[in-house]
Amino acid sequence: MIQGHGGNIYQIAKVLGCSPSEILDMSSNVCPLGMPGALKGVLDEKWDEIVSLPEVDSDGLRAGFAASVGLSPNHVIAGNGTTEFIYTIPPALGVKKALIVGPTYSDYADACRAYGIEPLFYLAPETRGFQPDLDEISSMLGHADTVFICNPNNPTGRLMPAKSLIRLIESHPGVRFVIDESYLPFIPDWKTESLIDSEAGNIVVLHSFSKIFAVPGLRLGFLIAGPRIIHAFQPFKQPWSVNRPAQVAGTFLASQKEFVDQVAGFVEKEREAFIGYLQGLDLVAPFSSAINFILFRLNGTLKANDLFSLMCDHRILIRNCSNFPGLSDRFIRIALKSPAANRTCAELIRSVLY
Repeated sequence: MIQGHGGNIYQIAKVLGCSPSEILDMSSNVCPLGMPGALKGVLDEKWDEIVSLPEVDSDGLRAGFAASVGLSPNHVIAGNGTTEFIYTIPPALGVKKALIVGPTYSDYADACRAYGIEPLFYLAPETRGFQPDLDEISSMLGHADTVFICNPNNPTGRLMPAKSLIRLIESHPGVRFVIDESYLPFIPDWKTESLIDSEAGNIVVLHSFSKIFAVPGLRLGFLIAGPRIIHAFQPFKQPWSVNRPAQVAGTFLASQKEFVDQVAGFVEKEREAFIGYLQGLDLVAPFSSAINFILFRLNGTLKANDLFSLMCDHRILIRNCSNFPGLSDRFIRIALKSPAANRTCAELIRSVLY
C-alpha cells in the first residue's frame, strides 16, 4: 500500500470541481518538456501489437537500454517501474537490516516494512543543506546489510559525487548498496556521475524512464547489477511485468540522447531563473538542487499545508513535504515546468506570502 506519496491531481481536481488539465501541477517531478514528440507516432505504428503477449522478459527493451549505456543485457532487468524492484529487493536480497539515507522517498521504508523490516535512518541535517556526510553514513553501516540511497535525492535535490560513493561502497564490501538514479539524467553529462557501469558486486542501480521522459503512466524502469545479484532477482521476477506499449516506447526512448541533453540544459537554466524570481524574500528559502525540483523552507507564519491549500485555491499544486522523515511542516518542493508556468507559480507564491 502506498503510504507516503504526495498530492493526487485527480483527487485535488475532484475537490476543486475542475478537470485535472485545469491544474498546474508543480508537485509532479517529471520532465518539464513533456515526452519526446515522436513517441506518440512510434506507439501508433506498433499499437496493433497489443493483441499479442509482450516479450516475457523484455529482451528487446533490455538490449536497447543496455546498448545505450554500454552494458551487456545480462546485467539488466526491465520492470514495471523502479517501484517493482524497490518492493522486490527485501526478499530477493534477504534484507535483514536496512539503512535509508534521507530525508528521502518513502517507498524504500514502505518496502522494508512490508516484509517486517524496520529500517534505520541516516538523516542529513538542514544545517548542511541536507547534503549527506559519507563518513557519518559509514559509521552506521555496522548495523545494516543493505543501504538505500537516492542520488540525486528526492526531495532535497542533492547529489553525492560518484567518486565519493564508490569509495564508500568499496570500503564496505559486505553491505549491498541500492543506488536509485531515477533523477540523475536531469544533470548534464549524467553518465559521469552514474554507478551504472561499476564492477563492484555489491551495487544495485535503479534507473527510471518515468521521470526524464515524462511517461510515469507507462511504468518503465531498470535494475542494473552484477551476475550474482541479477540471479538472486530471477525467482521474484514476474513474467510479462512490462506491457507491450511500454516495451515499444522504452526501446525508442533508450535512443533519445539528444532529448535528454536538451532537458538537462533546460532544467539548469530554469532552476536558476526560478530561484531568481524568489530571491531576496525572507519568508521562503531555497536549498541547493542539482536537478528539476527545488526544496524550500517557509520562514513565516504559514506552514507547508497552509501554502499548499492557498496554492490549490488558485489551481496550482505544490508538494507539501511535511510527511518526509527528517523534514518538518515548514518544507515544500516545487518541480520546474515551462518558463511561463514557473513564473506564474513564483508570482503566486510572492503574492500569497506577502
